[in-house]
Amino acid sequence: MRVYIKTFGCSANRSDSEVMAGLLIQAGHIIVSSIEKADVVLINSCGVKGRAEIDFFREVEAARKLKKKIIAAGCIPSGNKEIVETKLRGISIVDVNSIHKIAFVAEKTLVGERIVLFGKNKIEKICLPRQRLNKVVAIVPISEGCVGSCAYCFTKLAKGGLFSYSETAILKEIKNAIADGCKEIWLTSQDCAAYGLDTNTNLAKLLEKTCKITGDFHIRVGMGNPNHIIKILPELIEAYKNKKVFKFLHIPVQSGNNRVLKLMNRFYTVEDFRKIVNKFRTEIKDLTLITDIICGFPTETDKEFSDSIDLIKWLQPDAINVSMFWPRPGTIADKMQQLSGEIKKKRSREMTKLYHDIALDINKKWIGRKCGVLVDEIGKKGGFVARNESYKPIVLKDSKLKLGDSPNVKIISATKNYLIGVLL
Repeated sequence: MRVYIKTFGCSANRSDSEVMAGLLIQAGHIIVSSIEKADVVLINSCGVKGRAEIDFFREVEAARKLKKKIIAAGCIPSGNKEIVETKLRGISIVDVNSIHKIAFVAEKTLVGERIVLFGKNKIEKICLPRQRLNKVVAIVPISEGCVGSCAYCFTKLAKGGLFSYSETAILKEIKNAIADGCKEIWLTSQDCAAYGLDTNTNLAKLLEKTCKITGDFHIRVGMGNPNHIIKILPELIEAYKNKKVFKFLHIPVQSGNNRVLKLMNRFYTVEDFRKIVNKFRTEIKDLTLITDIICGFPTETDKEFSDSIDLIKWLQPDAINVSMFWPRPGTIADKMQQLSGEIKKKRSREMTKLYHDIALDINKKWIGRKCGVLVDEIGKKGGFVARNESYKPIVLKDSKLKLGDSPNVKIISATKNYLIGVLL
């Protein structure tokens, strides 16, 4: 059969789609590039934001209008089983714990059967067949779920508690990826810093072992929450000093006010966050730092939002994932007193403008510098995107390049989102 896969959401979702594509190919099926060509449409959903849910159901309706056989996967059906017999009536379901059975589900769906799978036990989603979305980038999940209980989080409802994958399996997956020609390894999960809390190890130890693998590759560490990073701070920083680790830290703060953080069930303070940032920046040169901010959390006052603005002015991050608060069904925050849409939009616009101004100023400081890079992406408007040691995106227009190349470049210009370079 011909299967079209549409993926929404994070790198963990992209990894799930790669595995499902690999399993379908192994079973003799074909992955196609458009919904029109497909016999079966597989939509891998994200439930983090309301916008992603709207996009997911729009894709479902598009497939229905084309009279396609449909399979819904990912966080939306996994975290909200009530919609399985309402909005997703008649559609096959594969939850986050059942992706290894995708070929069976697709084959049954093709002949008109509806299959609904909700796995009782979590599985290690590595060392399985995989069709990579990018031949030089290996997305390597290290765990599923988390130990948090954030008041706004829909993902916890879908993926549950922490299940750390074994170091042996993770290292095997990375070695396989390097043998396949991958140059960039993404360690990913809902919270990388929580890795090993259930297996008596931690992220720093995993990084140390990963860096000992023979090969020409770099590691990008995925998002880690402050309350877990602070517990392993010295050894994590030491692991980051290895030349194989990109100097890239994604640490979400969500709010610059301690009352709001407590209301969010975030389990750290603004002071904890500042301590981590100060220590990393003291020890790691040219650190690229990304954070997340929620604007307009229930009951957040103007003064409390201004605390977030002040924190970002102090932080000077390279990028921010700015989210206008959107209540998700089944979460604690959904039942709290909501702010008006007008207030949330105003705060989101203010935070976004501040971020853009900061990001542009930071990127301009790279102009004139020379650095080695890894070409890891085909540019959306032609050319290529490369990454330096700090994981800064650098646009290169040279047509002689190919994915996986490691040239030396000079930065000649900058925008708020990326640098522009030329080959030396």
